[in-house]
Amino acid sequence: MHVRLAEGIDWVGAIDWNVRDFHGYETSRGSTYNAYLVRGEQTALIDAVKASFADTLVRNIEEIVGLDAVDYVVANHGEPDHSGSLPAVLAACENATLVTNEKCVGILEGYYGASGWPIQVVATGDGLDLGGKSLSFVQVPMVHWPDSMVSYCPEEKILFSNDAFGQHLASSARFDDEVGLPVVMDEARTYYANIVMLYGRPIAKALEAVGGLEIDMIAPAHGVVWRGHVPEILDAYSDWVRCRPRAKVLVIYESMWGSTDAMAHEVFEGAARPGVEVELLEVNRAGRTRIATEVLDAAAIAVGSPTLNMTLMAGTAGLLTFLKGLAPRNKAGLAFGSYGWAPSGPKEVNTYLEDMGVEILREPLTAQWRPDDEVLAQCREAGAMLADHAERAAARRRGPGGESHAEVRVHSLRIRLRPRSGRPR
Repeated sequence: MHVRLAEGIDWVGAIDWNVRDFHGYETSRGSTYNAYLVRGEQTALIDAVKASFADTLVRNIEEIVGLDAVDYVVANHGEPDHSGSLPAVLAACENATLVTNEKCVGILEGYYGASGWPIQVVATGDGLDLGGKSLSFVQVPMVHWPDSMVSYCPEEKILFSNDAFGQHLASSARFDDEVGLPVVMDEARTYYANIVMLYGRPIAKALEAVGGLEIDMIAPAHGVVWRGHVPEILDAYSDWVRCRPRAKVLVIYESMWGSTDAMAHEVFEGAARPGVEVELLEVNRAGRTRIATEVLDAAAIAVGSPTLNMTLMAGTAGLLTFLKGLAPRNKAGLAFGSYGWAPSGPKEVNTYLEDMGVEILREPLTAQWRPDDEVLAQCREAGAMLADHAERAAARRRGPGGESHAEVRVHSLRIRLRPRSGRPR
């Protein structure tokens, strides 16, 4: 199956309906591995797919052109979900030269022993003239690997954005306006929070690097193509890369015998007020994929765990380890929890929050055995403290005029194409 994006440009990737885990991120809607065929007088394939879908990719190419007509295979990124089928594709497309950047060459050689492949190395500003169609390349390191690169077709104003703007979303539809903005934006937000939140600063630089491009479509490496809502996803990324907080409080907890659960509910009650969104999330029921997604734009978080085996509970420890790796910014919070004879669980939570860079609003809130009325009142006060902080953070986000600072401008093309550099090697 292939789908037309524009004259001479087709999606030829693969749909993975059954994948449910991606690096520990729950992909409840499956995913796609996107590849694109660009045809002028010459033909370029942009990206490959996961190794197990190599036959699908080759078959989709053959529906459009003969395999011997593929002149270039562009590798924007060396991660195996995009490069795993490269050995099979290059074996099938015998006349093709692999086009990629120097860092990606090293990754491909490490994975596949690619030193014998015909390779043309490109860098930012280099281009391919396909005759009637052209591609230019912009390196965007650490979005989200050191080799990350995007490709751009000026004739059709399509940005092939690699992992940026992607979603893990399996669908028979190939475009955002066919699926619907709420679903696609929800999956894009989940994808950003669980895959690339750590790389907000490099992504901000990447947005600046492509901000001079006139963009009609964004064709990512996963999910559907953006054509109906390009301004919306650019604006959303402008917020996400800065972890801009909303007036939102999360109460995240795990409990053994109901004591920490009771404390969590009182923190929730203390935070709940008009104008502040408050969510109560039990670690094992909500799951870390959803919790990480909600953390992205939350202003304040409270995390609770009782003491188990002289430390915090395993589910909370796993969640906080996951969040620490994603490095969310602009958060304030506090730790809470119950204990029997050693208050180490809430103290360990507090240490995790400090290591994550969370602004600690108070010392850990603890209860021995079961929380009494005094402790429950302290929990409500702590919830109000979180809500106060969330309101202040949201007010700073809106600015003095009451409007959001989020803004991404899309201008006319400013990247100059250079002739193809280097020789195949």
